[in-house]
Amino acid sequence: MAARAAFSSPLAEELAGDVLERFLRYVRVDTQAVHRAETRPSSEKQLDLSRMLVEELRELGLGDAELNAGFSVFATLPGTVDAPVVGLIAHVDTTPDVTGAGVSPVVHEAWGGEAITLQGDARQVLDPAELPALAARVGHDLVTSDGTTLLGADDKAGIAEIMAAVAYLARSGDRPRAPIRVAFTVDEEVGRGAEDFDLDAFGAGLAYTLDGSGLGELEIETFSAASVRVTIRGLSVHPGAAKGKLVNAVKLASELVLSVPRDRLSPETTEAREGYVHPHRVSGSAEEAIVDFIARDHDDDLLAAHVELLTTLAEGISAREPRAKVDVEVRHSYRNMRPFIEQNPRVVEAALEAIRRAGVEPRLAITRGGTDGAVLSAQGLPTPNLFTGGQEYHSVREWASVQDMAAAAATIVELAGVWAESPR
Repeated sequence: MAARAAFSSPLAEELAGDVLERFLRYVRVDTQAVHRAETRPSSEKQLDLSRMLVEELRELGLGDAELNAGFSVFATLPGTVDAPVVGLIAHVDTTPDVTGAGVSPVVHEAWGGEAITLQGDARQVLDPAELPALAARVGHDLVTSDGTTLLGADDKAGIAEIMAAVAYLARSGDRPRAPIRVAFTVDEEVGRGAEDFDLDAFGAGLAYTLDGSGLGELEIETFSAASVRVTIRGLSVHPGAAKGKLVNAVKLASELVLSVPRDRLSPETTEAREGYVHPHRVSGSAEEAIVDFIARDHDDDLLAAHVELLTTLAEGISAREPRAKVDVEVRHSYRNMRPFIEQNPRVVEAALEAIRRAGVEPRLAITRGGTDGAVLSAQGLPTPNLFTGGQEYHSVREWASVQDMAAAAATIVELAGVWAESPR
């Protein structure tokens, strides 16, 4: 067995136990969101965790904690000095794509570097030879699921880190800190996390989402994103009498999916700032079939071109089979946060300094995804994204390092101190 890895700082070591205890408790609450639900939140069960967090915040002394009309948990930790109000944000929901019910977290203490076979499904193996981030964490205390569900580190690691940091700050009254506003949102995973977010009521002039991944990373650039739904209406006829009559929407949907480029513009073949189009859900019958795509790019003009490509491919289905009716619906989800963050360099500088004070080397990063912070930044609240220590998101192979989660919690504590040094 490898020796346990050191924590990044004495503060991180002090926070580790609380972070882990909270994380293990939160991941057991099923908060899976639902694609394209008409309700808000998309699943009522998300509020089970939201209500739990309200009670825990009140127990920590944040007496104004509430679940508000926009389905966000808001709470205030007053500052000890007159300084800018700092927002800390995470989301309670998990991805619709992998089940979040019955999560059974497993802690692998002082992991020795061997491949980890997840006990609930022997096909699921975390092999350090294939996962460089994992290979770099020999000696860490790792948390996985049992392989039959996701873990939920996205974003319950962020929630646990905020809660542990707030608990520490609340009991450390002699430590200078800026005023803190906490927010936990719903439906981030379906692009609706910042919907109905009351910026005036939140009252922060700047904020940070805890929704990143790698140790020390501060993400200041996201994809711009759109969802594209193609609905194909055919004509269902009994197959025994279908000759010359049947218009099979399932086959037409298959043609559409197969027309998407395979060697480019796909998640499987792109990296860094390269955008993509991604068919992620197909449903229906011979009468009607629906294909849901997501389109992503760091460049807004290129995103528009990706959406136009999908529209053109859908129109091609109509041209080849004029008896079918094809409708295309485009929804824009969020924009790249970078232009808005660049207008507020102090938000970045303060976070980098806080990461250093937590004993970690900071790194500016981009994300091939999005956050509530992207939407809020565009609305006037600069909100870059801090690391959480989770890895392999949206997968039953998701895992998190306790040492990295503790470093993230320590970064939050240090961040409150950095901003305490900044006059209003």
